[in-house]
Amino acid sequence: MNKTARNKGAWMAATVLALLAGTYFADKATRLPRKSANADTAVPAPEVTLKDLGGQDVSLSQYKGKVVLVNFWATWCDPCRLEIPWLIEMQQKYSARGFTVLGVAMDDEGASVVTPFVRKERFDANGAKVQMNYPILIGNEATAAKFGGLIGFPTSMLISRDGKIVQRSVGLISFDEITKAIESHL
Repeated sequence: MNKTARNKGAWMAATVLALLAGTYFADKATRLPRKSANADTAVPAPEVTLKDLGGQDVSLSQYKGKVVLVNFWATWCDPCRLEIPWLIEMQQKYSARGFTVLGVAMDDEGASVVTPFVRKERFDANGAKVQMNYPILIGNEATAAKFGGLIGFPTSMLISRDGKIVQRSVGLISFDEITKAIESHL
């Protein structure tokens, strides 16, 4: 290997390392804390109306009085698929107590991709292979913007019975953390 090729390889390696470091620090600087909000920092959830998989309008305000976990996800997102069984379990365990998960699918292709995914896919939850058991809505960038924007999938927001966002989680949710937060608001 000649000197020029070695220099080019070193330059490429340095560039890759710089990009990785920049990405790490940008992510760290923009990551939102996962801590629950208190009464002073909780913000009202936005007024949004989305279409469900049957084409019907569903408004977030329909769920006022319930504890709601709004989960932004996509069919192609591996961490989203990993947490779906947990969301199914939460829906099973807490729905009778006034809780629901609202899955907001953010696939660019919309219902044409999401509907077959929801119908076909089965997930291991509580020892059984089951379908998603919570409402699935079709989201878009305008919806995400109303919630303060998204920097990755999945992103989940816990909304209290009085319609305030009390917790925001970017990335894979912590099952224990989110169930404790849900229970504290039921």
